Amino acid sequence: MCLSIPMQVVECQGEFAWVERNEGDGHRRELVNMMLIGPQPVGTWILASLGLAKEVIDDAERALIEDALSALAASLDGNYDAGRHFADLSAESTESTESVGPA
Repeated sequence: MCLSIPMQVVECQGEFAWVERNEGDGHRRELVNMMLIGPQPVGTWILASLGLAKEVIDDAERALIEDALSALAASLDGNYDAGRHFADLSAESTESTESVGPA
């Protein structure tokens, strides 16, 4: 299984683009093939895996993915806090139980 990571286009070079991911202490920069999604303007967020851009994403999708990656990292470090991660799921769960009402 391959995990696609949100990356931001910082420079275009034909069918390839330089992309970056902010990883706390600095930026991880890599060259990815843009053949599947076509050329994208600088600043566009994409999902990339194994040197291949797979999908263009918006800020809302990126925020959800970053939250999931943060939860995974926290879990691996032994610091997972269910109240801090996946707030969107907690809100949906509360709304759905409120709409059902008492049994």
